[in-house]
Amino acid sequence: MKKTVKTLIAAGLMVAAASSMFAAKKKAPAKKLITVGYAQVGAESDWRLANTTSFKETFTEANGYKLIFDDAQQKQENQIKAIRSFIQQDVDYIVVAPVVETGWETVLQEAKKAGIPVILSDRLMTGVDDLYLCWVGGNFLQEGRDGVKWLESYLKKIGRDKDEINIVDLQGTIGASAQIGRTQGIEEGIAAHKNWKLVAQQTGEFTQSKGQEVMESILKSTPKIDVVFAENDNMAWGAIDAIKAAGKKPGKDIIIICFDAVHETFNKMMAGEINCAVECNPLHGPRVDEIIKTLEAGKKVKDKKQYVVEEVFDQENAAAKLPTRKY
Repeated sequence: MKKTVKTLIAAGLMVAAASSMFAAKKKAPAKKLITVGYAQVGAESDWRLANTTSFKETFTEANGYKLIFDDAQQKQENQIKAIRSFIQQDVDYIVVAPVVETGWETVLQEAKKAGIPVILSDRLMTGVDDLYLCWVGGNFLQEGRDGVKWLESYLKKIGRDKDEINIVDLQGTIGASAQIGRTQGIEEGIAAHKNWKLVAQQTGEFTQSKGQEVMESILKSTPKIDVVFAENDNMAWGAIDAIKAAGKKPGKDIIIICFDAVHETFNKMMAGEINCAVECNPLHGPRVDEIIKTLEAGKKVKDKKQYVVEEVFDQENAAAKLPTRKY
C-alpha cells in the first residue's frame, strides 16, 4: 500500500513538473520584431513599384521585422513628415529613398538625437554625410556613361560614327540623384564628341505622361532628332507614343536609350522600339536587410556606399535575358 502511495506521489510530481515546464514554455515572450520605417518617394514608375515590392517582401514578420511604409507621392515635405512620425513611433531603423538631395539636415538631426540609424536607398542626400549610416543603390553616373558607351559602339556598328548626331535628353526629376548622375554622364559623353549635339534637354519628371508631353513638344520644335536618352523607362514609353504619333518609327528613325530595364522595356526592345536599356537594379530590400542584421549582431557596416550589380541590355540580348528578370 505504502509503495503504491509513493508511486502515485512520484507520478504526480512528474506530471506537475511537466505541467510547470509546459507553462513556462507557453509564457516565454515572443522574439521582438525589428521595426523599420520606410519613407518611399512614391509610385511614379514601374521601377519604383518593383523597389517597393522588394522592401515589402523582405521586411516581413517571418523575417523578424515590422515594416511601417509611407508613400510620399514625390513630395519632400511628405517624407520629412513621415520621418518625424517614425521618430515618434520609436522605430529601430529609418530607411529613406529621398525625393531630392538637399534639405534634410534638420530632420536627420532629430533622428540622430533619438538614436535611430538612417539608411538611404536609391537616391543620395548631400551635406549630411555624418547624419546617415550608409546608402544602397545604383551608380547613376556610371549608368549615364554606360548609355553613352553603348551609343558609341552602336553608331560605329551601323556606320554613323562620323555623322552629325542630334540628341535629346529627357531628364528625371531635377535634383534627384538619378537625374544628376545620369545627366552628368550623358553630358560628358556629348561633350567628348564634336559631331554630337544636344538639341533639347527637359525634365519629364520620371513619368510616362510627362515624358510623352515633353517629347511631343520637342518633336514640333526640333525637326531632326537622331537619339533620345530617356532617364528612366517610363519616360521612354511616353516618348515612343509621341514619336509614333509624329509619324516616325522609334528604334529606327530615332534611337532610344533608357534607364531602369524593367520587364516592359524588354518587350519594347524585342519589338524594336527601344534600342538599349541600362539597368538600375531596384531590389534593395535584401541588401538593407543585410546591413540591419550586421548592426543587430553588434558589428560595423564597412562601406558608406553599397552599389547593387547592374548591366546593359539591347535588342540583341533582350530575348535571352528576359526569362531571368525579377522585375
